[in-house]
Amino acid sequence: MNSKYNFQYFQGSSLSDLFAQDITDASYGFILNYPATASWAAYPNVEKYFIQDGSSEATKTSFDKICQKEPWKILAVLGDRILGIAINPPPKSLLAYWQEHFGFSYSNRLMMDRLTYLDDLSHSERFDKLITLFPFDRLKKEKHAIDSDTHYRLLSKVTLAELGVQCPKYESYNLHTYSLEDIELPQFPYLIKTSHGLSGEGTYIIKSLSDLNYCLEEINKYLDIKLLDKIIVSEFIKNQVQNYCVQFYVNKVGEITLIGTTSQLVTPEGSYLGGLIDYRNTDMSKFFEMIAAIGQYAHKQGYFGVIGFDVLEDQDGQFYVIDANFRVNGSTPLCLQRHTLLGLGKEVAKYSSDYRMEGTLDSILVTLKPELDRKDLIVLSALEKVKYGKIYTEIYAIVTGENIQEMQHIEQKLQYKGLQWLEISLR
Repeated sequence: MNSKYNFQYFQGSSLSDLFAQDITDASYGFILNYPATASWAAYPNVEKYFIQDGSSEATKTSFDKICQKEPWKILAVLGDRILGIAINPPPKSLLAYWQEHFGFSYSNRLMMDRLTYLDDLSHSERFDKLITLFPFDRLKKEKHAIDSDTHYRLLSKVTLAELGVQCPKYESYNLHTYSLEDIELPQFPYLIKTSHGLSGEGTYIIKSLSDLNYCLEEINKYLDIKLLDKIIVSEFIKNQVQNYCVQFYVNKVGEITLIGTTSQLVTPEGSYLGGLIDYRNTDMSKFFEMIAAIGQYAHKQGYFGVIGFDVLEDQDGQFYVIDANFRVNGSTPLCLQRHTLLGLGKEVAKYSSDYRMEGTLDSILVTLKPELDRKDLIVLSALEKVKYGKIYTEIYAIVTGENIQEMQHIEQKLQYKGLQWLEISLR
């Protein structure tokens, strides 16, 4: 371990146990969904806190992802010490499975009307402060647990150079000041990123003129619908050998608790699919300097909560922080399984948001019961869909094993039973 720092792993398994130390001064709730800008959103973030979640109605992040699958995944590991707020209840069979396998009561949850929830929360005497993944335009500023302007700035790609860690060279541009035609672009390859892209949206890897033309079309669409102020043009890190997400919690007095480090699973286009973790053999000390710098910066800004930062390692052993997410991250629930799985002798696990299986959720829970009982498979979220008259279920899940070979063997067995997933690459 890095002797300069004495960072310790979190010993619990729920988000509310992490936050417990910081929520005794007021009445807190946790809004489990992101804001959205699609036509279905009753409270679109189109005034101040822009989020790039699709440049046209056809490409907007879907209702089921933002309001069902993603919030339920967080609810699965939220625990009972903070109230989780959602606008769609999870399926009863999923809730029963969680109660049996995670051991929380899930009584501390509040389902609200999606047409009125932000107005109701803004005027609620029940909640003094609300933890969010992203600031909401239509939630009163004083109700945000983290100052909403500060949180928005922390979540911006433009802020990366302020964190005190090595990152790719980049320039930021305010598109109200600069026209796209006047921006000097480097030689291929490079990246262009919008300031607040959701789940890989707004990140463009530019390797050719056709890549650039597509990117500029997308940015112009965002400008046309007035959902974008700033972009960055970043160098492309070549010869990368690993892509990590390093996660920790910083409390209100600036103390740091380690959550875990995953190797990220992404599509060739850079869209996030999940993470792979080795609970026993991951040495987080190589990230301690970065953790300390980012934690100190966040604390000075008044932030408390989960932080996950993405790190590329190149073939020369250099680390570059390419993104920092001041919120619960996609693979945070995977990291929180550390003590449970190590207690079962399971040292390796993989989270994916892209599993699916034919049949209803109830039938799947019966078919996969042996694997679920052994925690070979852990279901975080599940939603039934219908296509061509056939029911199938989309699943966010974790596959586990004593080592990577056993985990892959278990995944093959699950595949024989009908569990399917998109082919993914580790980079």
